[in-house]
Amino acid sequence: MLSVRRLNTQYETDDGPVRAARDVAFEVPEGKLFTLLGPSGCGKTTTLRSIAGLERPKSGEITLGGRTVYSSARRIFMAPNERNIGMVFQSYAIWPHMSVFENAAFPLKVGQRKLSEAEIRDKVMRVLGIVDMDALWDRPATNLSGGQQQRLALARALVMEPLLLLLDEPMSNLDAKLRERMRFELKRIQRDTGVTTVYVTHDQAEALALSHEVAVMNEGSIVQVGTPREIYERPRSRFVADFIGRTNLLEAKVVAADGAGHYRLGTALGELHGLSVDALKAGDAVALSVRPEDIELSETRPDGANVCTGTVSAKVFLGDTVDFQVAVGATLLLATAHPTLRTPVGDPIYLRISTEKCVALAGDKK
Repeated sequence: MLSVRRLNTQYETDDGPVRAARDVAFEVPEGKLFTLLGPSGCGKTTTLRSIAGLERPKSGEITLGGRTVYSSARRIFMAPNERNIGMVFQSYAIWPHMSVFENAAFPLKVGQRKLSEAEIRDKVMRVLGIVDMDALWDRPATNLSGGQQQRLALARALVMEPLLLLLDEPMSNLDAKLRERMRFELKRIQRDTGVTTVYVTHDQAEALALSHEVAVMNEGSIVQVGTPREIYERPRSRFVADFIGRTNLLEAKVVAADGAGHYRLGTALGELHGLSVDALKAGDAVALSVRPEDIELSETRPDGANVCTGTVSAKVFLGDTVDFQVAVGATLLLATAHPTLRTPVGDPIYLRISTEKCVALAGDKK
């Protein structure tokens, strides 16, 4: 549905050209929500604006619904208003002097296609119903909460029935609890409308919760694309492992292969068994990524591989979980456990790491 191929965008500065997007390429199937995830300055918003036609890339090609909207080779650049794209920015740009209905109806009244008042009302009330704002249709925009403003901005973008919906950090202005609630709302709206969506965020939880597929970006390039579970459980680089959620990164060397995709690895904790999606050989330097929730803690020695002994260095009670900082020699590991585990600080404790959750990452990858 959406295809981006070898997209390059460059800005001229006093210090010379800055490449904001470097050979960016991805495909978004119809009806799916695709997220561009990365830290500030990684090129995700530049890529989104290039898709919208608000930036003119230096090279590459973008096709939308079978139409080429940009191609450097064929000198095609379709104007933003001809691309049939809806967009919601960080600032919702709600018209304060208009009601909810008037804000949502605005794109229909200024569009090229002339609609009757009855047609406008039907379209607006239908989309306000989708975002659960139909009961507030006559409310002044100044009387809306942050979450209501966000849903109104979505309604205004959806009312034109766009081929593609672009969302640029739409929840960055909401507080933590409202962001969490709006994730469910946004997922429901995208599912109910079936609109193909590209979502930009630096928030890993948003990306994992909302997306069918995630592209992790760093320094203008896409470093990994996959489902949320693949990105989280099978990172392909140190950057992805460290950026997505929390992890323990341990320096290691490959001792020997241990079956298809599995390896024995020498670490400061002793020899561990892990896996890698990359082919490794004995002597290779790697980093081991181990999520805190994948470290099993117990006061009695468990059976199996990847067991070591440590000392509780610190712990933090978080309500439904407890974070333990465990010292194994000179190495500190973060582990998450159920609150029923009450091992005091300074006491010994056993750690067991699942072989399938001990992911070896090639040491030369960023």
